[in-house]
Amino acid sequence: MHDTITLPGLGGSGDTHWQTIWERDDARFVRFQPASWDQPDLDDWEQSLERAVRSCATPPVLVAHSLACLLVAHWAARFPSSIAGAFLVAVPDPDGANFPMEAAAFKTVPDRALPFPSLVIASTDDPYGDIRATRQRASAWRSGLIVLGALGHINASSRLGDWPQGRALLQAFGAGLSR
Repeated sequence: MHDTITLPGLGGSGDTHWQTIWERDDARFVRFQPASWDQPDLDDWEQSLERAVRSCATPPVLVAHSLACLLVAHWAARFPSSIAGAFLVAVPDPDGANFPMEAAAFKTVPDRALPFPSLVIASTDDPYGDIRATRQRASAWRSGLIVLGALGHINASSRLGDWPQGRALLQAFGAGLSR
């Protein structure tokens, strides 16, 4: 398996979020570290992601949740660094009613194909990402799309625990990436 960088969304991922559990269970998962999880600064988040990618011995897989999915698109448009692929969970709709004002800088999302393999994982009842908007975003990014059903925002509130289905999807995605 590739080195893996976890990219939590707004607020970071707490102790019961699947990203945090995966990090605890597998030393290959390393979390990127922006200056603030609660007041996200796009430039800082991009620079933090770039530092995390550059610290990996081989091109890593990015495992992004929520706002960090938009970060990946912004970062990819700005930095030429190589990654193996991006696993993008619960992509929020920046035009949706629930998009957080603190993340306004992330709203103008690059709508071009991502320059690496990517897979969007979506829920049919995500309060931050209408499924139609998620389908459009996945298409614009040329990402694969898997719609899992009603899992909310696919976060700790969804009570997924270590989310074995997500791990299996990540493992399958990773197996298809070039080594």
